[in-house]
Amino acid sequence: MLKAHYSKKSNSTMVAEFLLTRFSDVWEYRVLHTMIFLLIYLATLMGNFLIVIVTTLDEKLHTPMYFFLRNLSVVDICYISVTVPNACVTFLLDSTVISKVGCAAQIYFVFLFATAELLFLSIMAHDRYVAICQPLHYPMIMNTHVCIQMTVSSVLSSVVFAGFHTGNTFWLSFCKSNVVHQFFCDVPSLLNLSCSDTLSNEILIYISAVVIDGGCFFFITRSYIHIFYTVLKFPTRREQGKAFSTCVPHIIVVTVFVSSASAVYVKPSSNSPTIKDMIISVFYSVVPPFLNPIFYSLRNKQIKEAVMRFFIKKLYLWK
Repeated sequence: MLKAHYSKKSNSTMVAEFLLTRFSDVWEYRVLHTMIFLLIYLATLMGNFLIVIVTTLDEKLHTPMYFFLRNLSVVDICYISVTVPNACVTFLLDSTVISKVGCAAQIYFVFLFATAELLFLSIMAHDRYVAICQPLHYPMIMNTHVCIQMTVSSVLSSVVFAGFHTGNTFWLSFCKSNVVHQFFCDVPSLLNLSCSDTLSNEILIYISAVVIDGGCFFFITRSYIHIFYTVLKFPTRREQGKAFSTCVPHIIVVTVFVSSASAVYVKPSSNSPTIKDMIISVFYSVVPPFLNPIFYSLRNKQIKEAVMRFFIKKLYLWK
C-alpha cells in the first residue's frame, strides 16, 4: 500500500490525500467484490440506458410520467458511476489512494445525484397522485411547463446543496489520519478524520437530513396514502392490483434509500467504523440505481412494448 503524502501547515501534519477501505484484503474476496459491483454496474447502465432510449424515441411515451422516469434514469447512471468504477479499481489494485481533489469531487457528486434522485422520486410520487386521484385535472396540473420547471428546480437545488456541504466539509483540517473507512469518500467518514471542531458540520448534516430526507419521505408517504385510499375505491381487483403494482415498488425503493442514508448520516459519528457501515452505504449509493429500472420499467407493460418495438425496428433495419 502506498504511503500517504502530507504537507506541513501551522506546525501540524495535514492530510494531502486519502486511503479508501476495501471490504476485505483477501485477494479472492477482492475479486469477488469487484465482480459483484461490476455486474451490478453493467446491469444498471444497460437498464437505465434502455429506458432513456425508448422513452426518448417512442412518441407514445412522451408523457409526464415517462419524462420524469427518463430524468431519474439519467441521474441513476451518473449516481452509480461516481462510486462503483473507482471502487472496483480500489478492490483490484494494491493502491487505495484517492487525492484530496478526487475525494472532494466524489462527495460533491454523491450529494448532487443523491439529492436529485430523492427529489425526482418525490416528483414522481406527486405525478402518480395527480394521475390516480385527480385524473380529470392531470393534463392541466402536470403540463409541459410545470414538468420542466420542477426538473430544473430539482437540479439547481441539488447543485447548491451539494456545493454547500462539500465546501463546508473541506474547510476543515484533516490531520488525525488519512484512512477513510469507506469504499468511497463520504462526509461522515471524513468528519472522523478531522482535527477541527466538527459540531457545526454534524448539526448542519442532521438538519439537512431531516429537512430533505424527512421532508421528501413525508411528502411521498402522504401522496401514497391518498393513492391507496383512492385505489381501494376502484370497482375491480384487477384495477386495484395494477395501481398497487405501480406504487408498492416505488415505496420500497424510497424506504431503502432514505433509511440507509439516514442510518449513516444521522447517527452519532463513531471513531470505530465497522464493515456494517460500509454495507449500509451500499444500500443508498448502489442499490437504488440498480433497482429503479427493474421496479419502474421492466415490470411496466408500456415500457416492455416500447422495448419490443425498438428491437423489432432495429432488426428490420439490419435486414
